[in-house]
Amino acid sequence: MSEKNIVLDVQEVPKLSKWLIFSIQHLFAMFGATILVPFLTELSPAVALVSSGLGTLAYLLITKGQIPAYLGSSFAFIAPITSAMTIGGPEGVMIGSFLAGVVYGILSLLIAAFGTDWIIKVLPPIVVGPVIIVIGLGLAPTAIDMAMNVDGEYSGIHFSAAIVTLLITVIGSLLFRGFFGLIPILIGIIGGYIYSLVITAVTDVKVLDVSGVQAAWDKIVSSNSFGEAIQSIFLVPDFVIPFVTFNPVDVFSWSIVLLMVPVAVVTVAEHIGDQMVLSKVAGRNFLKKPGLHRSILGDGVATMIASVLGGPPNTTYGENIGVLAITRVFSVFVIGGAAVLAIIFGFIGIITELIGSIPSPVMGGVSILLFGIIASSGLRMLIDNQIDLGEKRNLVISSVILVIGIGGAYIDIPVGNGQVVTIAGMALSALVGLILNLILPGKESGYGNGNMFAETKDEE
Repeated sequence: MSEKNIVLDVQEVPKLSKWLIFSIQHLFAMFGATILVPFLTELSPAVALVSSGLGTLAYLLITKGQIPAYLGSSFAFIAPITSAMTIGGPEGVMIGSFLAGVVYGILSLLIAAFGTDWIIKVLPPIVVGPVIIVIGLGLAPTAIDMAMNVDGEYSGIHFSAAIVTLLITVIGSLLFRGFFGLIPILIGIIGGYIYSLVITAVTDVKVLDVSGVQAAWDKIVSSNSFGEAIQSIFLVPDFVIPFVTFNPVDVFSWSIVLLMVPVAVVTVAEHIGDQMVLSKVAGRNFLKKPGLHRSILGDGVATMIASVLGGPPNTTYGENIGVLAITRVFSVFVIGGAAVLAIIFGFIGIITELIGSIPSPVMGGVSILLFGIIASSGLRMLIDNQIDLGEKRNLVISSVILVIGIGGAYIDIPVGNGQVVTIAGMALSALVGLILNLILPGKESGYGNGNMFAETKDEE
């Protein structure tokens, strides 16, 4: 990568006049996807923004300010969080999320001690690819239900809002260029929101409810002083904090642990892929310096920070890597600025109300594309690594993973005292895939061309 193509290098400080603009670009790039995850899982979008900002700052600190990566809400955890919510509520989810972050920490220690060659033996493409497909397709019913149903009943008008949102997002993804080509999700949500506003105004169907936004605005404009106005603007999010708002011992569940922790094994593979892409974009080997162990640890700590606040697990964002590729601004100070802005946004009440007013069919329309992209990413992993499904071993592993994961299979394990631990869905499919890969002969065929972690070989 030619040095002259770099506008700002990794540790360069931008001029104040451009700093804010560059940071806002990253904020917009992550915003749509980051608020979608808590919206789908009934967590707080405001907390998600705050935890993504704090998690990103922690990541930058742990990686010594050498990797310009933004961390936002992870889509891989949507299904496990949804299932865990029915068992232990948001408090139980936070325990599972924290332990998933601990898994990242353990893996980072293993990588620091033993290098990376062992990773491909545990996470070959033949296991990771199908599991990613399961993550995407397993969420498909959620997207469709949000898009076309209201309280379990079909609504054509609501479905039209989802279709319009989907079309805008698709058109944006295909035709928009430059920075706008990186935020089709946000543009789709805005377009769907406007359409819902129009539909609500011209029909008797209330697709959009802006009463919360109006109330927040009225409170600001009716303030009697500047100080009162500031108090009206800022609002503390609904944090879920252990030993403050709940006692972790009271909500701990092994079922939640087994639902969420195995997901970390798969998202680590996605993390490594992001680091490889980011290294190519920036013309540096971040896997070697500051090291894969540091980036994985940073990702895990970001998830643990989110878990002690009530936000969804965090992960590095491809959207923001795209911003880096187009702008050629690699400054970690710009990334840090975006993180600070996200934290501030999380405390602005009217923004929280605006996010909360986004109609479900609008989010459903965006989700149709996003969840399909997740599934297609798993398929692409199999193709890029040249996995031969003509090999019976590969065919068996992928088939079993797909049917167990998408079919919703689960195992109930009695643990005494009438308690039952459940391993379900994607977590079960991942565990079965790992076991099959370990016990079936001919492991080499599951590695494909061996390129999945090829760039990690020289890390040491």
